[in-house]
Amino acid sequence: MTRKTSLRRRLTSHAMVAFCGFSVVLALVPVVMVMFYILARGLGSLSVDFFTKMPAPVGETGGGMANAIVGTLIIVGIGGALAVPFGVLAGVFMAEYPRSRVGAACRFAADVLTGVPSIVVGIFAYGLVVLPMGHFSAVAGSVALAVMMLPIVARTTEEMLKLVPGALREGAMALGATRLRAVFSVLVPAALPGILTGVLVALARIAGETAPLLFTSFSNRFFATDPTRPMASLTVQIFNYAMSPYDDWHRQAWAAAAVLLFLTLLLSVVARLATSRLQRMSR
Repeated sequence: MTRKTSLRRRLTSHAMVAFCGFSVVLALVPVVMVMFYILARGLGSLSVDFFTKMPAPVGETGGGMANAIVGTLIIVGIGGALAVPFGVLAGVFMAEYPRSRVGAACRFAADVLTGVPSIVVGIFAYGLVVLPMGHFSAVAGSVALAVMMLPIVARTTEEMLKLVPGALREGAMALGATRLRAVFSVLVPAALPGILTGVLVALARIAGETAPLLFTSFSNRFFATDPTRPMASLTVQIFNYAMSPYDDWHRQAWAAAAVLLFLTLLLSVVARLATSRLQRMSR
């Protein structure tokens, strides 16, 4: 290798590293701008009343979104409770039987479902739950969110299980463990940090969905905790307030957007902390 060739390769390497760094900065610029804009418009509107009071009557100023905050937690919580067990089990099946027809069909269905628009999922939940019940409900909204969350959890579980060394499975089965016991007592605990991260990321994603809830849980200006009745949520409340002609409602919509942003960041931080702790425990 001549000196000229070596110099050209070093320059090419440095240029590519600089280009990759510039691309990272360029990708972060929109994220930082969105976060800064939402926080700048929403932080000033946050107050104790926003978290503790109900929405004010139409045309009046003040009030809060206590009902929407509680409703969001209930709807997302039920959706997560529905999606996580089935998603993890589906991921385990796809990882254990990757070449089977059922496993391939599940994988294909999960990939397709990941790309389905959220409004289509909302219409599906409307026909599946709302029409038979005869009215909107938080359960219908949770079903819609669970359908959106299911493929993310399933594919994440599958990929995390694939990363577990095969020696762990072989060691468990050499000690006399059945395949089922080896999976759930050895492989799943080893992949638990990645699975938990995928679950929290999926929760953060469905927490910001609006379209499915417009067709399912709808909204409620009163404080409701019955999941079989219509229930308020932050995303639908933001939509309604942003479309209104009242400046005070616009201000509260920005405050609700800031709360959703904090919720997403909180789930991301919890995912990182839980992953680090579980990895230390496994080591």
